[in-house]
Amino acid sequence: MAETAGAHGYSSQKDNYAKRLRRIEGQVRGIAKMIDEDKYCIDVLTQISAVNSALQSVALGLLDEHLGHCVTQAVSEGSEQADAKLAEASAAIARLVRS
Repeated sequence: MAETAGAHGYSSQKDNYAKRLRRIEGQVRGIAKMIDEDKYCIDVLTQISAVNSALQSVALGLLDEHLGHCVTQAVSEGSEQADAKLAEASAAIARLVRS
């Protein structure tokens, strides 16, 4: 269930997340260039690992924002959305763990 109206938990950090994702995008382009240039496979794998770590860091930050804003707000309001927000967070954690 996606939140459709109002500010999202990450809104105050939106510029920071965008900057980090642009940096990751640049890293991925660098990996593609490494492949084009036939760089050593271990060096390519090292860069892929760095990108995975960077993406995981962004994901964990967003999850923390979701828990601290969306879930906390729904629980404090006592709305029926509280269970849905908790289920969303649980599913997101499960996806992160599997990745």
